[in-house]
Amino acid sequence: MSAARNYAVVTAAYWGFTLTDGALRMLVLLHFFRLGYSPLTLAFLFLLYEAAGILANLIGGWLSTRFGIPRMLMIGLVTQIAGFVMMSALNPAWSAAASVAWVIAAQGICGVAKDLTKTASKSAIKLTAGDAAGKLFRWVAWFTGSKNAMKGFGFFLGGLLLELLGFRGSLWAMAGALGCVLMGVMLTLPPRMGKAQASRSAREFFAKGRGLNLLAAARVFLFGARDVWFVVGLPIFLYAAGWTFTMVGTLLAVWTVGYGLVQAAAPALVRRGRHDQDHAPGVSAARWRSLILAIIPALMAAWLMIGLNQSDLAANWPGPVDEWLAWCQRHPDGPIVLGLALFGIAFAVNSSVHSYLVLAYAGSEKAAEDVGFYYAANAAGRFMGTLLSGLLYGWGGLEACLAGSAAMLTTCWVITLALPTVGAATSR
Repeated sequence: MSAARNYAVVTAAYWGFTLTDGALRMLVLLHFFRLGYSPLTLAFLFLLYEAAGILANLIGGWLSTRFGIPRMLMIGLVTQIAGFVMMSALNPAWSAAASVAWVIAAQGICGVAKDLTKTASKSAIKLTAGDAAGKLFRWVAWFTGSKNAMKGFGFFLGGLLLELLGFRGSLWAMAGALGCVLMGVMLTLPPRMGKAQASRSAREFFAKGRGLNLLAAARVFLFGARDVWFVVGLPIFLYAAGWTFTMVGTLLAVWTVGYGLVQAAAPALVRRGRHDQDHAPGVSAARWRSLILAIIPALMAAWLMIGLNQSDLAANWPGPVDEWLAWCQRHPDGPIVLGLALFGIAFAVNSSVHSYLVLAYAGSEKAAEDVGFYYAANAAGRFMGTLLSGLLYGWGGLEACLAGSAAMLTTCWVITLALPTVGAATSR
């Protein structure tokens, strides 16, 4: 079976997984917010989902190296199905505390499934793309971008399924769809793909190169900066501004699809003076794009903090500016949606560059272990951002969430200043 066909099979399998994963997030968020759960409680519903990914990535990378990528991909799919079935057993007659505990546990299982599947899938790209830097960048950009586009469709699908089938029926339908994906993986991928001699000790496993360690640290703050306002703060802010559940879900879906399309187009957007197809970005692309990204939530936070909701502000500005500020007073969600679009474009390109760099830094023999280590940092960032999203929104509204995002992105930028050039550092 050719490398291109293996790549296509892995990508299609991860599309199916991501579609249901995005739908699950929207199902849980909208269902429990409709039941009256607070922003902080909603954040806690996702915490074990994110925390489980830290260990799942580390173990998944090691297991993928030892037993092969297809086997771990199948285990991830089976685990996700088990999480859906467990969550469907939620009983409305249970107390709030019991319901929250049950959902958190089921979300934890789904979190393990997500990161086992992600680590196996991303590792497969390193193996199938080969050593050509330009090809590796194009393949990882398309994989990551198309995956996130599917996640956006999943947000829309989650809201639609909740309306049509209800909470339990939606979970059963998604479990059945993943069963079909599982059968496809079992019948098409070579079972020994990616199998190698795994690390024999924790010391050997964590002996990563300087580039990979620094990039992992930057990834913690990059994804924490997204989730600190995207997971809880933004949906609730829009709902409080008068949006319906359908409108919120549609916006998040459109944003995520657009974000994925920009990621897929990143190789055409990121240039460094050369235009041949074998060219790939260096660390300078990660550095200055991190700085640009940090400015966007800082401006959005300042916009809200300076008092656009104060009735006397618009009167201090004449003409069209007066009218525009008055409109912003009546529609505080307008500038936020604009900022969300700008943030999505900048974040998508930045994330694609990071995704390429981790595979460029990773060794070929134990690529799955290196990828698992890196995405454990990714999960740690999501965990931190999810927790802070509920805490900061409860404390200071969306302004506090955006300020936290700007601070995290500034930290990410500072870390990228120390990244070595690709080829100057290896993972072993």
